[in-house]
Amino acid sequence: MISFKQLPLEAKAAVAAGVVFFSMTLSRSYLAEKLDLGMRRWLLRLQMALFANALMLIGSLHVWRSTVTTFSRSSAASSFYFMPWKIAVFMFLALAHSSFFTMLFLVAEEPYFFSLAAYTCLGAYIILIFFLFTLGSVEQAYKFLAGRGTKAGAGHKNRTAMKPVLAVMLTVVLTVVGLLNASQPPAVNSVEIPVHKLPSTMNNLKVVLLSDIHLGPTVGKTKLAMIVRMVKALKPDITVIVGDLTDSEAEILRPAVEPLGELNSPLGTYFVTGNHEYYTSDVSNWFKLLKSFNIQPLHNENVKIVSPKSTDDWFCLAGVDDIEANVLRYSGHGMDLKKALRDCSGEHAIVLLAHQPVAAKWALQERPDINLILSGHTHGGQIFPLNAGAYFLNPFFVGLYKVGQNTFVYVSPGTVYFGIPMRLGSRAEITQIILRSP
Repeated sequence: MISFKQLPLEAKAAVAAGVVFFSMTLSRSYLAEKLDLGMRRWLLRLQMALFANALMLIGSLHVWRSTVTTFSRSSAASSFYFMPWKIAVFMFLALAHSSFFTMLFLVAEEPYFFSLAAYTCLGAYIILIFFLFTLGSVEQAYKFLAGRGTKAGAGHKNRTAMKPVLAVMLTVVLTVVGLLNASQPPAVNSVEIPVHKLPSTMNNLKVVLLSDIHLGPTVGKTKLAMIVRMVKALKPDITVIVGDLTDSEAEILRPAVEPLGELNSPLGTYFVTGNHEYYTSDVSNWFKLLKSFNIQPLHNENVKIVSPKSTDDWFCLAGVDDIEANVLRYSGHGMDLKKALRDCSGEHAIVLLAHQPVAAKWALQERPDINLILSGHTHGGQIFPLNAGAYFLNPFFVGLYKVGQNTFVYVSPGTVYFGIPMRLGSRAEITQIILRSP
């Protein structure tokens, strides 16, 4: 029987990831209600950081072997540039691994340069792993098609050396493009949506949708202030924030979130939780802080949005807690559609705020009379090659979907980004939704 010491490093990393994942499951199941919020917050974040790093270690070993070990056996190893290259690769991997720990130690009103550098390296790491794997697969396919009898000569060695060089070059180019794309202000996307049973007096009502701002290690007050200015310029009747506003505690980010107090939509500003609000383990304090800025959390509840032209005309705006609250067993929280839609009859239009598209799907299965659901969560994949995963993991990916005869779902690609300050194959967006009465 092989002992743990005899296992290769990749296998040891996989075992470590499995142990951390088991501890996360154990914590969620048995310790959630026994630990105070502060301890639970630190434990959850530490477990997530350790789990991510254990998985990344497998990829990091492959990166090191592909970009350093491969050349150490060639004439390049004697080059003056080889040692600086080894140091650069090591620093790159170290920064990528440290990114998850910035959530614990480096969150403030504005991002620290170290956090931005670490998360940039994480984004580049993901792209590099993809290209190393893809090019390696192409190489293996070429070998197979060329025939097993072909002898490995100088041509083979050159192809092996070219693979990491090409992967690194593509990674550098896409990283720069991704950084430039993410540094641009979010696009304003205007969408007209017919809403069944919307009163004619509320035709052309303007709703601005924000999602996935992710105040935290790489997003601070300056970016939020820019978003608020753009929203105010649109002069919406209603502003809604559908989750993942934050990645840290309310007290730490209080100065960063102050620009939200300038939102002054005449029919109100509303908020529902996303999964990252529950990762902070500080939802109650966030609710208090948002209320101080006249932003109303919809905690499995609804409000009547009354027409400015007639008090007899209104529609039901409801919001549900994110489904991650159920998974984390977060006390007093969890998606409760029946409670959220209490007194919302089919006689009036119903608009639901639900952070995750999966929650939107579940809501429509239970209440097909909902007319419009506004979601986020997917980020449109945020960066290549994560786009494909986000597409297949969500019933609605990004943009407008028609479900049945009288129902629409709109999924925002996110207003900023999570952690990695890059956008590849997606664009940050502020969505201006014009509600049309039939």
